[in-house]
Amino acid sequence: MDEVLGKPTMISRVLLRLLFLSFTLNVGLVSRLIYEYDHERGSSSLHTTDAEEKQSYTEFCLGEEASKKTRESTTMSTAAADHEAYVSESSPSLSTEAEEDGKEKVVNLDHGDPTMYEQFWQNMGDKSMVVISGWQSMSYFSDIGNICWFLEPEFAKEVRRLHQLVGNAVTRDHHIVVGTGSTQLFQAALYALSSSGAFEPVNVVSAAPYYSSYPSVTDYLKSGLYKWAGDAYSFKGDEPYIELVTSPNNPDGFMRQAVVNRNGGVVVHDLAYYWPHYTPITYLANHDIMLFTVSKCTGHAGTRIGWALVKDKEIAKKMTKFIELNTIGVSKDSQLRAAKILQVVSDSCEHLNSREDSKNFFRHASRLMAERWDRLRDAVRQSGLFSLPEFMPESCNYFGEANTPHPAFAWSKCEGGIEDCESFLRGYNIITRSGKHFGAEAKYVRISMLDREQTFNLFVKRLSNISL
Repeated sequence: MDEVLGKPTMISRVLLRLLFLSFTLNVGLVSRLIYEYDHERGSSSLHTTDAEEKQSYTEFCLGEEASKKTRESTTMSTAAADHEAYVSESSPSLSTEAEEDGKEKVVNLDHGDPTMYEQFWQNMGDKSMVVISGWQSMSYFSDIGNICWFLEPEFAKEVRRLHQLVGNAVTRDHHIVVGTGSTQLFQAALYALSSSGAFEPVNVVSAAPYYSSYPSVTDYLKSGLYKWAGDAYSFKGDEPYIELVTSPNNPDGFMRQAVVNRNGGVVVHDLAYYWPHYTPITYLANHDIMLFTVSKCTGHAGTRIGWALVKDKEIAKKMTKFIELNTIGVSKDSQLRAAKILQVVSDSCEHLNSREDSKNFFRHASRLMAERWDRLRDAVRQSGLFSLPEFMPESCNYFGEANTPHPAFAWSKCEGGIEDCESFLRGYNIITRSGKHFGAEAKYVRISMLDREQTFNLFVKRLSNISL
């Protein structure tokens, strides 16, 4: 009887021991997993920090191009970590180290990356969203009846609509040629305006200070069709020429006209900044070739879309041929996104001078640019070591009021005997672009006004405290 009663007791003890052993093993396994997770998380965080410090150091010491090569050589895990850091930095709800101003943080305002408009487009929500199904946009062709056969009709429609609403350029009797940014269109224009039967390359000139990329882009392929010939003010001779007129000008923000004005020459007007948030719209541009870009109009530089308004049919054909040979057209997906963006901007124009005026993109951007220029001028006055161009207010046909230009770049001069302004500011971890790249003196620098708010805040704070 005792053996019968004792049998289940022994089995229970064995089961209890097995249960305790299983529990112990599981606790150990869970602890190990937690340890490995924390270790990997800490390692990833450390890796991200090292990558960011390496990138900033490379940009500071070697410049943008070297930094680009360094970024391209990083691993996929680093790229993922950097993406997470980027999202956190761009979030307006988070405080950033830029606002805390550690003076060792590099402020890079060398390039005109228009990220200042992110907040506006975040507030737009789904209004600017585009959904493209997998079966859409598969063909090379968009409109085979058009000279520019890869131009999406929807994009062309929105381009014409926006110009009509703003009143900055004539689209009637002009052909639209779409390009991968205005840089490709600039190259296409040079190709179209050059003669393949000429004995010498045609001279390409622009009045100094000129856009810093003109010389390098012109001579990049060492073409026998055209060559960079420098400052339009000093151009002599009777040879054929192409003059590039950027208005408002990059880097100094002033309105420009052709300088050479001689027989045998043609003019290309780069009007990337001729929009009401940068300068008053004082006339309806009606030139032979006019270049525009989404990047500076709406801030969508990553979309890589520009357009040209071209009067002459044969020139439009040759420009289209260049793009066909260069990239076999232009991304349809990018064109459709750009069309949606332009549509939202045009729709927002309906709120001009109404109670919902703040929803107007150009009004919003104009106020933001004006506020930034006021703060920059205050910082320059406080420092006493720099000077800025002075602009006079003019009547803006779009806003219906007198406005002062607020260019996308500040063309600043170092005073007080400072000969190399770029190097001087680099000593304070502020990266700018030297005037020597624009055909001007090294006393000048170009400063981007288009970066994120945190970066701009740090810049003006640091600049105001610079003194000899």
